[in-house]
Amino acid sequence: MDDRKDEQRRISRRKFLRYGAAIGAALPVGAAGGHVLAGSLLKPAPAALTDFPLCLSAADGAAAVTGPLKPIKLAWNASAICTASAPVAKDTGLFARAGLDVEFVNFGGSTEQLLEAIATGKADAGIGMALRWLKPLEQGFDVRITTGVHGGCLRLIGSNAAGTTTLASLKGKTIAIADQAGPAKNFFSILLAENGIDPFTEVEWRQYPGEALPLAVQKGEAQALADNDPRTWIFLKEGKGDLVEVASNLTGKYAERSCCVLAIRGSLIRDDKATAAALTKAVLAGGHLVAVDPEFAAKSFADYGGKGSIADLTAMLKSHTHHHQATGADLKKEIAAYADELKLVQVFRKNTDSQKFAEKVYFDVFAS
Repeated sequence: MDDRKDEQRRISRRKFLRYGAAIGAALPVGAAGGHVLAGSLLKPAPAALTDFPLCLSAADGAAAVTGPLKPIKLAWNASAICTASAPVAKDTGLFARAGLDVEFVNFGGSTEQLLEAIATGKADAGIGMALRWLKPLEQGFDVRITTGVHGGCLRLIGSNAAGTTTLASLKGKTIAIADQAGPAKNFFSILLAENGIDPFTEVEWRQYPGEALPLAVQKGEAQALADNDPRTWIFLKEGKGDLVEVASNLTGKYAERSCCVLAIRGSLIRDDKATAAALTKAVLAGGHLVAVDPEFAAKSFADYGGKGSIADLTAMLKSHTHHHQATGADLKKEIAAYADELKLVQVFRKNTDSQKFAEKVYFDVFAS
């Protein structure tokens, strides 16, 4: 990075460190109506926050934590743009102001290892896709979800040349995917089923290495692909007009549904709920900053190894719903809905009680 870019970056970071200090001083974040509410967190407060009123009492304006910081290991996927709230929270000092010394543990695409690490205490918490995590949680991992982080980031992409530009046109076609048990296949199987297409008999799912998905479509081995950002966004940009977005996990009723969640190991919640709450609040505040200034968030994410140009990463973050951070009754409703839908595509057991499952896997760290 040249000197001019370094200076531009320092200016941007100084601005957000100032923002971060203001947010940190406002922790803990209040909750109301089942949603964590964002609001006048920044000084000066950007206009983008005017629709996010924050519930704060005078006592909430505590100063930054002094003394030793508590070490926390946060598992994440450094190549997944949807986890941008974590590097933003770290770069702006939000974790430190919440009394936490957060170390990132990058598990790449291996969610099973990530969840096992959290459940066994090798990591304390993690950010990841709900549709990747819910099945292991149904199987009994000692991990609890504390908040939704945002919506969006899964895309189903068709081909103009193949005539696969609508959900209906995918009947009898092959969809290229990177993982037979991944969230993209799970979600779009649900969406196809809800639109009258049997995802088991009327669509073929064929696995390829992630970067080779558009090549499979180009060669005619598949007529569509399903994956997540940043890859899908870049695939669309580089598709030379042939590739077209058919649907995403913001389609229809899913527009107000959490895609990614923060989950914390059960033993930490039981033994130190205050730390679990502090971590949750800092991640939420980081997410608010992603919504307010996605370009800064893109730069922060890129510094930790995220691929894609800053312009592309910024556009991706704008297309997601980082203002949607469900908790409480609203998040439990979303989890139960996912459980019902996963039963529809035979991922969840039919006898799983979706409401009881949601109650079991969600924990309200903000409750007194």
